[in-house]
Amino acid sequence: MEKVLILLLVALAVAYAVPDPRGIIINLDEGELCLNSAQCTSKCCHREDGLSLARCAPKASENSECSAFSVTTLSLQTLYGIYYKCPCERGLTCNVDKTIVGSITNTNFGVCLDLGRATE
Repeated sequence: MEKVLILLLVALAVAYAVPDPRGIIINLDEGELCLNSAQCTSKCCHREDGLSLARCAPKASENSECSAFSVTTLSLQTLYGIYYKCPCERGLTCNVDKTIVGSITNTNFGVCLDLGRATE
């Protein structure tokens, strides 16, 4: 009986030792509060306006508003990793008219397009 109890306790310890893939700081699900896009599984930390709390959100789908993601673009959205409009899903391109004023004021928004399908 004692061996069975020990075996049961070891089995429970192993079961609880398996880490949860969802984290407290990284791998956040959609809707959870975030400080940077790197924390979200979708890689988009989104806020409605300057006073709202940022939450993880899905990337923009085709024909949705988007932010042009560029490492070379110096704007607040890429500097802090928080977006007013999420970047496009993989395979889509954010068709946006980039301006210096838009980069400073975070208004360089466009529309997600599938350029491969648009040229056919």
